[in-house]
Amino acid sequence: MPPANPARGEVVVHLAGAPRRLCLTLGALARIEGALALTDWRELPARMETLSARELLAVLAALIEDEPADLSGVTIPEALAAVAAALAASTSGMGA
Repeated sequence: MPPANPARGEVVVHLAGAPRRLCLTLGALARIEGALALTDWRELPARMETLSARELLAVLAALIEDEPADLSGVTIPEALAAVAAALAASTSGMGA
């Protein structure tokens, strides 16, 4: 897998032993809004504090850049770390 492109806000993480590229794109944000029933993307930070396991997997799946994978082997700590890394990379890619 080629290295992540930090200018795009990409991050490569290991999930269930496999490298996966994650990126918060506009499409990913729209999928996350839908999965969490948000009416505005600004609701996302507060909503991330109360995710169920199903919602955490939906957020993770939305952030995956390549082909969808079976996420059943992903642990909760892996999923949380991956989502946090993708969100952090998205803000650093914007120069924040």
